[in-house]
Amino acid sequence: MAITASDVKSLRESTGAGMMDCKKALTETDGDMDKAVAWLREKGIAKAAKRSGRVATEGGIFSYIHMGGKFGVLCDLNCETDFVARGDEFQELGRDICLHICSANPSWVSEDEVPEDAIAAEKAIYVAQAAETGKPEQICVKIAEGKLKKWFSEVCLLDQTFVKDSDKTIGQLLVDFSAKCGEKLTVRRFVRFELGEGIEKKVDNLAEEVAKELEKHASDN
Repeated sequence: MAITASDVKSLRESTGAGMMDCKKALTETDGDMDKAVAWLREKGIAKAAKRSGRVATEGGIFSYIHMGGKFGVLCDLNCETDFVARGDEFQELGRDICLHICSANPSWVSEDEVPEDAIAAEKAIYVAQAAETGKPEQICVKIAEGKLKKWFSEVCLLDQTFVKDSDKTIGQLLVDFSAKCGEKLTVRRFVRFELGEGIEKKVDNLAEEVAKELEKHASDN
């Protein structure tokens, strides 16, 4: 059964689960809405989604510095209570997410934050690449959508595979912890610094430098 955007939207509104989770749930259950809801609950996703209406105002700003100061990350991780925020497991989760950001270098927290023009530009590239193979337009669009999904998993923090556990995404990591502590968890924002990023660096050519030194030495003699 074909899964439509309307089906995904309907399931998302009724459970509060993420778009990709809803799409996967419908795919796994052949588009059966009730079974899809049950599938999400079994995975603990719908349970965590019920907390989506709550406000997570506690938490902490976590940091990570790598390679003697060459890379740095700040991450705003939120929960609902100070009790959870002060817990060792929450502190470890914050450090792990910072480490992941440093390593995986995401551009956005979630798909919802990706600008429409960026998505359109990326999709256009994939459609053009597929068109070069001579495939029909409809097939090219489907191929592009598949590649776009992979792109999201590369540039969106919540969709990225956790660097310390390849069986989980960062989003699933948050869902698991949310189910464990009974609170809503969100990554509100993050920033990743790289030493000298954005500064045009002078690249010295060793061979040219040696040649200049030899010429200078010869003229002095």
